[in-house]
Amino acid sequence: MQQQLFKTLWKDYTKQNPSAQAIHDLFTQENEKVVNDHVAFRTFDDPRMNIEILAKKFIKAGYEFAGKYKFEDKHLNAVHMEHPTEKAPKVFISELIISEFSENFQKRIKQLLNSVGNAYYSDPDLIYKGSVWGTPSYETYQALRNESEYAAWLYVHGFRVNHFTVSINELKKYDTIEKVNQFLKDKGYELNSSGGEIKGSPEKLLQQSSTLSEIIKMEFKEGVYDIPACFYEFAMRHKDESGKLFSGFIAANANKIFDSTNFREAKLD
Repeated sequence: MQQQLFKTLWKDYTKQNPSAQAIHDLFTQENEKVVNDHVAFRTFDDPRMNIEILAKKFIKAGYEFAGKYKFEDKHLNAVHMEHPTEKAPKVFISELIISEFSENFQKRIKQLLNSVGNAYYSDPDLIYKGSVWGTPSYETYQALRNESEYAAWLYVHGFRVNHFTVSINELKKYDTIEKVNQFLKDKGYELNSSGGEIKGSPEKLLQQSSTLSEIIKMEFKEGVYDIPACFYEFAMRHKDESGKLFSGFIAANANKIFDSTNFREAKLD
C-alpha cells in the first residue's frame, strides 16, 4: 500500500517540479540507486486539516508517530512518522499555529479555510489534493508572505508533498554530502544557503542540504506570476554511540530547510 502511495506522490511532485526528476535521473545515469529518505507536508493547525488529519493516510498504511518538534520563530509544530516493519520513507508533517499571528492574518486564513465545505478536508486523499480553495489572490499571497513565507506557500500550493529526499547513505560514488552538493552545483543547480549549504553535522548525527525551490508560473486572480514551488533535499544520516543509524530529525536543520521555498525573483535567462 505504501509503495503505491509514494508512487502517486512522486508523480504529482515531479510533474509540477521537473527539476526533481532531472536530478533523480542525473544520479541514476551515474549508476546510483536513488532511495527516498523522507517526504514532507505542510498544513494549518485547524482541527479540520491539522497534523492528525494528514497523518491518517500514513497510519492506515502502517506508519506510527516517532518524534515531535517545535519551531518557535516560524510558529510551527511538527512530527515525523516511521514504518515499524518495512524499510519505507519517513514522513515529516508540520502545521502552522494560526493563533500566533496578527488579527488580520488570522482573519484572512480563517476566511480561506471556511471558503469551502468541510467535505473537502475529510477526503481521505487530502494529501494529494493541492489547493482546494480555487484561484488564489496575489494580494493575499503577498500579505501572508509579510508574516509567514510558509503560510503564503501553503495558500497557493495546498496539500501536496513539499519535498522528497535523496538518502546519501544509499549512494556509492557520491557518499558524502559535500560530494552530492558539488555534483549538483556542477550541473547548474542552486542550493539553499540559509544557515550554510550543509545543515547539521556528523556530531549531530544528521546532515542535510537542498536545492532552492523550482520557480513556476501560477495563475492568480490578478494575472500570472512566478512563485516558488517545491524543492529536492539530500540527507546523510550517521550512527549514534550504539551503532544505530539516527532516524529522527534536527529542528535547527529543518528550520533552515524550510527556507528553500522562500519567495525570490526568478532569474532572467
